[in-house]
Amino acid sequence: MAALFGARVRRLRTAAGLTQAELGALTHVVSTRITQIERASGAKPTLELARALDAALGADDLLVELWPYVYREAFPDWSRKFMEYSERAVAVREYAAHVVPGLLQTEEYARAVLKVGRTLDGEDQLAERVAVRMERQKRLGAADRPELWVVLDEAVLRRPVGGMPVMRDQLTRLLSTGTESHITVQVLPFDQGEHDVMGGSLTVLTMPDGTEVTYTEGAHYGQLVEDPDEVRRFSLTYDRLRAAALPPLMSLDMIRSVREDNHRGANVPSRSERRRVAQEQLQQSGRRQLRGGGRRPPRPRPRP
Repeated sequence: MAALFGARVRRLRTAAGLTQAELGALTHVVSTRITQIERASGAKPTLELARALDAALGADDLLVELWPYVYREAFPDWSRKFMEYSERAVAVREYAAHVVPGLLQTEEYARAVLKVGRTLDGEDQLAERVAVRMERQKRLGAADRPELWVVLDEAVLRRPVGGMPVMRDQLTRLLSTGTESHITVQVLPFDQGEHDVMGGSLTVLTMPDGTEVTYTEGAHYGQLVEDPDEVRRFSLTYDRLRAAALPPLMSLDMIRSVREDNHRGANVPSRSERRRVAQEQLQQSGRRQLRGGGRRPPRPRPRP
């Protein structure tokens, strides 16, 4: 895809009668950067650069539309094929153990999640990954949007990813799914105990022809499962999780309750303030002990 992108840039540049240096000046990059793009060498183009090239070459969004496929190569190998399946799926069923699924993340929440990845290589790559994730969410508003059913572990709601303000906004986004007929969210509460997908996440994708694939993911790995027998087992596992979770309306009530607790929690004193109060309490306690001679009053003797 990078080679195809580069070939398109070269063809459009030649048709426009521009040199690499002239195109670089129009897009605010050096000519060697244009050379790298056309030869599919070096760093992949950013979304911002793809937009600039599109505008300078009058490509009518052709380059911007190609960009997600180019930049997909920046993701680990084990996630690329899953992304390809996801773009064609007519139904997505997902259990999330640790974080809100990407399709429902706010931009700031996504940034907080993606910046801790072991495969991340700098701020530029972080910005591009966030952009890709936000771009993928647009499919939920498209005419061919998939049915999305998400089961969230209670831990997902209670872990303040990105800090309290970011988490409040994320919980508000989850609550907004209550008005979206093609999205269902359930919460699997702690009191359900152990289950078959503890420690990881599970996604079941239904393709247009009715076939299914599943995807399991841990912190630093993922596995796409296409064998029909294994897929059926994972699909049954997901159905059991869905049955154990709270009903959708009760789930929304729980999300709302956690958000309200989160809001109250925003007024909790800072760590330095708590340390100061603790020191004052210790000093007051020490002064009381000094006034009392540091000894406890003698216990009265029992009467004979």
